[in-house]
Amino acid sequence: MGWYIARRLVLSLPILLGITIILFAILQLSPGDPLGVYAANPNLSPEVRAQIIAHYGLDKPIPIQYLNWLEGLARGDWGTSFLENRPVSQVVMDRLPVTLRIMGLSFLLGTLVAIPLGIVSAILRGSRVGGFIGPATLIGMSIPPFFSGLVLIIVFGVKLDWFPFVYSSDPAGSGLSGFANQARQLVLPLLVLGLYQIGIMTRFVRAAMLDVLHHDYIRTGRAKGLPERAVILNHGFRNALIPIVTLIALNIPALFTGAIIVEHLFAIPGIGRLLVNSVLVSDYMVVMAIVFVVAVLTLLSNLIADVINARLDPRTAIT
Repeated sequence: MGWYIARRLVLSLPILLGITIILFAILQLSPGDPLGVYAANPNLSPEVRAQIIAHYGLDKPIPIQYLNWLEGLARGDWGTSFLENRPVSQVVMDRLPVTLRIMGLSFLLGTLVAIPLGIVSAILRGSRVGGFIGPATLIGMSIPPFFSGLVLIIVFGVKLDWFPFVYSSDPAGSGLSGFANQARQLVLPLLVLGLYQIGIMTRFVRAAMLDVLHHDYIRTGRAKGLPERAVILNHGFRNALIPIVTLIALNIPALFTGAIIVEHLFAIPGIGRLLVNSVLVSDYMVVMAIVFVVAVLTLLSNLIADVINARLDPRTAIT
């Protein structure tokens, strides 16, 4: 298993390198001026502007700029944000915990709800319960997060005034009161991301369970007199876990995409909102850092999924 993990890590390095090369080229070819934030300053002379360009190395050829960025990345120096005039690492790390909290909690909500719903939907297919779960999850995965977010804001934030719809980094109150206020303002964002995840994962779990329930070992387990719960969970669900784990790993980029929308809807100061703002002002160093962090998280989640699948079915570790 150790050799399998090491091999997967080695194979991930050229993928990361390819992602950075493609992204750097796209950002360099895109319209916009990285120093546009200084354009509104009437006291900035052409000589000073040239010095700033030389200071950041923007006067060098694009391949040299990329190699300089890669060298700085290896040293832990992600560059300087043109917009905030701070190290990019500080800018990203200040906002990363907020996004990870929202992504993690919505992922946990979606997983804990979708897996039981998918199993029940597969077992009770053809019944009223199964007939209700199917269309409900289809609606959940069909409604885009920006629309469901607006509906939740209007209904529960404006009309009923149950939950705040503008995120506060420092909610009022201390102790349990502050924790309760923090939890209340996370309800709507988590529902927006969670409902979408529940819709996708429930249908996938249902399909995976329906596939294994027709196998011979399920009929053999029932013929041996095993309890139905043991047949479903120990034999059916265990074998259905391999595609389910893979889907969960592939959902990480979708979670981040949804986080971008949610952070804009609820004014959450996370890296999703920072990414959009950085693209608008051509703050390329921040964009590169954020995409690199997301790529690393995606590759790590896929590695964890491969390791879990190898534990569930050792034959997958051979390929």
